[in-house]
Amino acid sequence: MSNSVTLTHHRITVLLVDDQPMIGEAVRRMLSSEQDIDFHYCPDPIQAIKMANQVAPTVILQDLVMPEIDGLTLVRYFRANQSTREVPLIVLSSKEEPVTKAEAFALGANDYLVKLPDKLEVLARIRYHSKGYINLLERNEAYNALLESQQQLELRNRFIQQTFGRYLSDEIVKTILETPEGLKIGGEKRVVTIMMTDLRGFTSTCERLPAENVVNMLNVYLEAMTEIILKYHGTIVEFIGDAILAIFGAPLMRENDAERSVACALEMQAAMTTVNQQNCDAGYPEIAMGIGLNTGDVIVGNIGSRKRTKYGIVGRNVNLASRIESYTVGGQILISQDTLLACRPILKVHAQMEVMPKGVKEPLTIYHIVGIGGEFTIYLPEERTEFFELAPPLPIRFSVLEGKHDNQAFYRGDVLKLAQHEAEIQAERGFRELTNLRMSLIDRKGQEVSSELYAKVIENVSDSPPVFRVNFTALPPEATQFFRNLLEGTRISQAGSSS
Repeated sequence: MSNSVTLTHHRITVLLVDDQPMIGEAVRRMLSSEQDIDFHYCPDPIQAIKMANQVAPTVILQDLVMPEIDGLTLVRYFRANQSTREVPLIVLSSKEEPVTKAEAFALGANDYLVKLPDKLEVLARIRYHSKGYINLLERNEAYNALLESQQQLELRNRFIQQTFGRYLSDEIVKTILETPEGLKIGGEKRVVTIMMTDLRGFTSTCERLPAENVVNMLNVYLEAMTEIILKYHGTIVEFIGDAILAIFGAPLMRENDAERSVACALEMQAAMTTVNQQNCDAGYPEIAMGIGLNTGDVIVGNIGSRKRTKYGIVGRNVNLASRIESYTVGGQILISQDTLLACRPILKVHAQMEVMPKGVKEPLTIYHIVGIGGEFTIYLPEERTEFFELAPPLPIRFSVLEGKHDNQAFYRGDVLKLAQHEAEIQAERGFRELTNLRMSLIDRKGQEVSSELYAKVIENVSDSPPVFRVNFTALPPEATQFFRNLLEGTRISQAGSSS
């Protein structure tokens, strides 16, 4: 799209207003040989303004003595008329009259000639005054054209921001529009805090719902999370299905990038209550989110080819953020030690643990964060898990998930205690914390209720016998209903025995 503007080429246009046709003919003859001059004659002063609006003169010659309208009054009319207000006006008189001349100049006339003047003098004055007026017109046109071009550019940029702002963060769009090198492929090393989020068990939820419901449920979640991330000046790099990749520190770097990322994560977790309420009102199941944060060097910038480019980040610290997020359970925020140190001592740490992510040579300490002080002061409500003892225990069968794959080795165990999202299990062997399990739920009659339960080991209670606690990361509806009925029956039974 070109922003160039073609300016109008102005010719000299003369309008003579004089009630004497003889004067009109004389002036016409003077100008007839001039190729660059257009001549118009008006013998009726009452029609003069109307004719001037039609022909757009660059100079007006006007008699001072005319019937019906006094010449000085016509000067006033020309100066009051919008289209002739700035047009040079040369008044014609039969003789030199200093008082009349002075009054004409006072009313806005630009020049004074005693008629009938010499041809050379008339041409000289017409060209002199027209040149100045044409220059003024062209300057005004150039200014108006520039103003229009700027307005068009602002409209285009606003359209780009509104359109592509739905696919990119506003700061990325602004950087591309305002920086000459904004679209250049390449990146720079930058210290940022990377945020990875994911919905626990969302894949299995998708398999049980119509596609339209899945998209609607996801949109409710992403809409809420996007608003919070942008509120804390985070840059959303991309949505990966139900996952969000965002960074704090690029394209704009601020002193408190790491702190803002943690505050943002806490507000996002707090907002899940509202998200789930909206989903429940629409008849969708509840969802839970895990968030991982890591701070470190990355390469950030425009990545891709000339035909397909995206603003992205690469580097081991991005992968590490993803690994940290994979250890979370629903409602949890885990951060690296580098993020903890970057935030100074204003974080409330609920627990810490050592993990050995794939591709890392030494154990990594990660921290479960439940609050931040300082200028943010955001704390998640303390959750107290209420366990109910099952008598007799509930049989269960499970296998260990390595990555996304089941290792096909099955183990048996019993659910000793049950809570809304957690369980305490005694098994034939123990498992290290953060181990992912796939479970088959069996009822009291030995019938399988569901084989699609997923859980993560969150605590080892005892080694002999092996007892550990798990957090359910995905519960199909039949398992949810079964546990709900089981817990309700247990509550009634325990309440009856206590009374």
